[in-house]
Amino acid sequence: MKTTAFTKYHRANGAKMAEFAGYDMPIEFTGINDEHATVRNGAGVFDVSHMGEIWVKGPNALALLQHITTNDVSKLYDGKAQYSCMPNGKGGIVDDILIYRIDEHTYMLCVNAANVEKDWAHIVEQGKAFGMETGHGKELYNASDEIAQLAVQGPLAMKIVQKMCDEPVENMEYYTFRKTKVAGCNAILSATGYTGSGGCEIYIANEDADKLWKALWEAGEEYGLKNIGLGARDTLRLEKGFCLYGNDIDDTTSPIEAGLGWITKFAEGKEFIDRALLEKQKVEGVTRKLIGFKMTERGVPRHGYEIADAEGNIIGHVTSGTMSPTLKQGIGLGYVSAGHAAAGSEIAIVIRDRRIKAEVVKFPFV
Repeated sequence: MKTTAFTKYHRANGAKMAEFAGYDMPIEFTGINDEHATVRNGAGVFDVSHMGEIWVKGPNALALLQHITTNDVSKLYDGKAQYSCMPNGKGGIVDDILIYRIDEHTYMLCVNAANVEKDWAHIVEQGKAFGMETGHGKELYNASDEIAQLAVQGPLAMKIVQKMCDEPVENMEYYTFRKTKVAGCNAILSATGYTGSGGCEIYIANEDADKLWKALWEAGEEYGLKNIGLGARDTLRLEKGFCLYGNDIDDTTSPIEAGLGWITKFAEGKEFIDRALLEKQKVEGVTRKLIGFKMTERGVPRHGYEIADAEGNIIGHVTSGTMSPTLKQGIGLGYVSAGHAAAGSEIAIVIRDRRIKAEVVKFPFV
């Protein structure tokens, strides 16, 4: 099992650790509800060093990215980030990713931890048609094992990070980034986030991890900075309706079914993988859709539970579910047949052979 540059600190702070995507990761420290509230109201730090980073460089970088991703990469400018996904050639999704444009010929992709090897193999294979070579100093390079990443999230997060930076960063625009020094370390500072509460991600070399960690806790002390585990990361992202790969999207779900039409751009000249199929789905519609729902009766929905209509017919399944720490109510995402996807539709979640009432709602939930 792999460790991150920060694993020793998690263990020293009494984290409940577990295997995630091949890494020994902190699941919780003081408890999910407490950690969740900390991020919604203050500031918390997540170790997300398990995420992958892949460099795409050279004169054909844009052409490759336009081919393998659904969003329009040509709209990016230096210092701008973009959420996108990679279609798999069969109508499904290889992964959902972030694309960072460093300059005209240099891009960094942040990919999901569990998909690093799959994504890398896919990108390398597609890159062959563009004459792109792999390895250090080449057009394609997998730097995942060399980079550490912390996500500092919450309404007070940027006040903390500003204390570690010489240039103004507190009011960075959403989905922008900059190459700068954080605590004296060369870093990419990115304002994206997976919690919906504001904040940033800090990418640094593994060898700078100790220096950054020490400086972050010194800067965060006056703001009540806390360690946050992956458990609260999941409840935070779910309250905002953010998809999790492996749950809400995967190799069998299309971006149109998943409500990701907004990152599927049929721009002129952008001949991306699965374009014709996804364009057809957008025009003709799909037979199932990803929905958000709230429990109207007491119950906690979980991944894999069946979803029924008002008459008891099975119409789909839950992909993500939890008891919302903010709403104190069961919430979830799931796929249902398109005829039951309208907001306001009455559905039921099958929990231990009982149909517990729920309602289709628009997300975010909070």
